[in-house]
Amino acid sequence: MITITIPNPDVTIVQRKQEMSADTAPIKPVNGFIDLHEIPRDKGGIILFYNKQDELLFAGKARKLRQRVKKHFEDQVSPIKNHRAEVNKISIIIVEDPMEREIYETYIINTLRAKYNVDKVFFK
Repeated sequence: MITITIPNPDVTIVQRKQEMSADTAPIKPVNGFIDLHEIPRDKGGIILFYNKQDELLFAGKARKLRQRVKKHFEDQVSPIKNHRAEVNKISIIIVEDPMEREIYETYIINTLRAKYNVDKVFFK
């Protein structure tokens, strides 16, 4: 039997409003998130989208994490395109190896029962 342990997230950001002061530049929010700069630009890994009740909405993988997160909020083919308003928290697990990313993504989708994943689902 193979035992898989889901790694702890390396970065977690939540929707929030920017607190303005006289010397701060405004940050343009992306779907209510102003901390996207904390997500690594050049690393690969797993992206987990959660709602306010901490239910996993969608799990995905990416070679370049920050660009992929932004794409989920912008493009019209994202599996969460009709559910973007539900997303309240994004967690990132950095996994550089493509094979490990694939294994973790499939495992997370099926053990945590990601609500809007349609591929790689075995629990229906």
